[in-house]
Amino acid sequence: MRASLFTVIGILLGLSAGWFLFPALLYRSSEQPLHFSHRTHTGESGGMSCTDCHTLNETGRFQGIPATAKCAECHAAPLGTSVSEQRLVDEFITPNKEIPWKIYSRQPDNAHFPHAQHTTLAEIACAECHGPHGTSDTLRLHQTNRISGYSRDIWGANIAGIGGEPWEGMKMDRCVRCHATNNRRDGCVACHK
Repeated sequence: MRASLFTVIGILLGLSAGWFLFPALLYRSSEQPLHFSHRTHTGESGGMSCTDCHTLNETGRFQGIPATAKCAECHAAPLGTSVSEQRLVDEFITPNKEIPWKIYSRQPDNAHFPHAQHTTLAEIACAECHGPHGTSDTLRLHQTNRISGYSRDIWGANIAGIGGEPWEGMKMDRCVRCHATNNRRDGCVACHK
């Protein structure tokens, strides 16, 4: 009896340690190169929409992070006195150098997500997939999987994918679930090339 109790306790302790320690060992965290507030740009003072900076190119493919030239349209000179604003102008806009943003949503090379079909044709709001990201005051730490090199955002905060909001994680099962709910039956090659 006593041995089986120790066995059960040992298994539970091992599972608990793995559940909490494994993600801490699997991911490395790093800061974004600059402070950025989506709220400042999209709120009442900024008045911008997601598509003012995050645009589609001429083929309908999503451009993702805007080029520094897009930032320079408003930030040719520092707006305010923050250290990050001064760095933006001095280190990136003036020398016309791209900002090395760390991408939260980089997908595997064999996956293609057609933003135009979702945002333009299906009229799905950005927040449905990206959550309240557009109202954030700061950018959170970027967490990179030490093995695959992909962002933790692909799996979501919970490595098992249990629970959470629809925008927490960008795994295929979320896409499939949304397509099934909306009666969209697309084949594999629609997203996998």
